[in-house]
Amino acid sequence: MADRLAPYYLELVADAALKSYWRHQALWRFLRRCGISERFLATWIKPESKREFLTRLFPKLESTDAGIRLINRMADALVQQTSFPDLEGWEDAEHKKDTARQAVAALREYVNKQLQEARDERDRELTRKRARELQEECRRREASLQKFTDRLTDLSKGLGTQQAGYDFQDWFYDLVDFFEVVSRRPYVTSGRQIDGSITADGTTYLVETKFTAGQAGAPDIDTFHKKVTSKADNTMGIVVSISGYSSVAITEASGPKTPLLLLDHSHIYMLLNGTITLEELVSRVRRHSSQTGEAYLATKDFGG
Repeated sequence: MADRLAPYYLELVADAALKSYWRHQALWRFLRRCGISERFLATWIKPESKREFLTRLFPKLESTDAGIRLINRMADALVQQTSFPDLEGWEDAEHKKDTARQAVAALREYVNKQLQEARDERDRELTRKRARELQEECRRREASLQKFTDRLTDLSKGLGTQQAGYDFQDWFYDLVDFFEVVSRRPYVTSGRQIDGSITADGTTYLVETKFTAGQAGAPDIDTFHKKVTSKADNTMGIVVSISGYSSVAITEASGPKTPLLLLDHSHIYMLLNGTITLEELVSRVRRHSSQTGEAYLATKDFGG
């Protein structure tokens, strides 16, 4: 079913055609070149005027998709005119050309307006589509993070056990993969167990995960510090202790040029709430450490 064309648009096309081609034969050639069949053009015989013929032609064209495309082709050809050869040589040629220019300009203005409105609508639709995609992406992200939260809740039932500790390592690196951060899962080097590593903003961090009922203490920090400082100069370390740290442990980890960053359950839940990405989290704590020498930054102080 053909879409209906605006009556005003049809009038503009017909008017521009009539005023651009004064002779019957010139208009006949224009219509043929635009695609009007010679069979139909053969029905145009005097004394039928140009206007009467177009009045008879347009309703037939409007009724089909092919006809509508033909009308649009006529409009495109008319608005591209820069001269009017058929209007040369008349006594009132300048008047005829001025009238034709006005008719073509009115058609061009209408066509350009419709094109702009179509572009604006496409832009609005693209914006709506992108908004829908973002909403769907947010829903998927929230659903994925909820699964991580549920897994962590299940793991918490075995808090403090060796198996839960291993499971927490797996859980943590699954979370790292979710945030698309480069990582290496737990491995052994020189007889020492390394809980893996992550690379963020060009810096490699050895990782120590602790899924214990009690806080990480100074001995835990001291042991990990030795692991980190035995590696390349630019290597740093991140401790993830679900139960937090003793004040002594935080003091031991801190100091000028400390290579350690300390994360606890509150940082993990910031990630799970979707309020920050892993790289943003590491960057924020790293910046605080660089400015103060403190290895730990409580989440309540992130805004400061």
